[in-house]
Amino acid sequence: MIRRRRLRSSEYMRALVRETSVQVSDLIYPLFVIEGNDIKNPIDSMPGIYQYSIDRVDEEIERIREAGIKAVLMFGIPAHKDECGTEAYNEHGIIQEAIRHIKKVYPELIVIADICLCEYTSHGHCGVLGEHGEVLNDDTLPLLAKTAVTCAQAGADMVAPSNMMDGHVEAIRKALDEAGLTMTPIMSYSAKMASGYYGPFRDAAHSAPGFGDRKTYQMDYHNGREAIRDIQDDIDEGADIIIVKPALAFLDILKTASMRTDMPLCAYNVSGEYSMVKAAAANGWIDEKKIVMENMIGMKRAGAHMIITYHALDVARWLKEDE
Repeated sequence: MIRRRRLRSSEYMRALVRETSVQVSDLIYPLFVIEGNDIKNPIDSMPGIYQYSIDRVDEEIERIREAGIKAVLMFGIPAHKDECGTEAYNEHGIIQEAIRHIKKVYPELIVIADICLCEYTSHGHCGVLGEHGEVLNDDTLPLLAKTAVTCAQAGADMVAPSNMMDGHVEAIRKALDEAGLTMTPIMSYSAKMASGYYGPFRDAAHSAPGFGDRKTYQMDYHNGREAIRDIQDDIDEGADIIIVKPALAFLDILKTASMRTDMPLCAYNVSGEYSMVKAAAANGWIDEKKIVMENMIGMKRAGAHMIITYHALDVARWLKEDE
């Protein structure tokens, strides 16, 4: 029997033959921008993460730049909410104005706009509701398309529809093209599970549903083959990058997708995954750096080309320290 233990005999040798790595350029950092002035609100369920008003968001952007992170995923939190989420597609809404500010001051930063109505609706669902409280898929599509166009016109480099409406990629692609925004790519949340891992995010984005849940439009996490079909549907409709969300419980979906398509894949390391690590580390139960980096490598090894993660600033710092 041939033994290859010699290749693991030293740290340098292990690094030399290492198959998978994480780079700072792989990381996308979520950013929450809230309407108002002089606001930096800590999110209790997500230690180290804050909501920023536009006049204070530069504090966080400077940290992002210093860390070498090249891209942010932006979520807007409006002062006004209504049943149709009109602030989502207001040309001068919170997300559109935040994008304008960031692209003016930091033009080199890649700004990705999340496209959904949940932060903007008074009921907290991702679409327009019917008389019985059901989400009306087809009535929601034009509003999502309008949101994507206004964000791209404000300067977003990419739009990321997270609403899970059927046909949303096709509707957004058509609207962008008709607005002359043919070069704006779509990063689609193609396999977004109806998951219990989103709780802390709903605190951060003020987007918890006022009643019921989102199982009628988010994906049943029992169904792997369905997830692959939905990924292919979004590719056929014009998606440029595919997101699998959450990451850790669905690495099998990510791996299968990587074997079925050569499209760029993104793992979303979501709020619940982040908060569990932070809580365990705060209690001294785990080594935070080791656990986070192991998780990052797991996502990359499963096929992710990029990772959306709230750990991004820490990961970037650790990578620099290990150089």
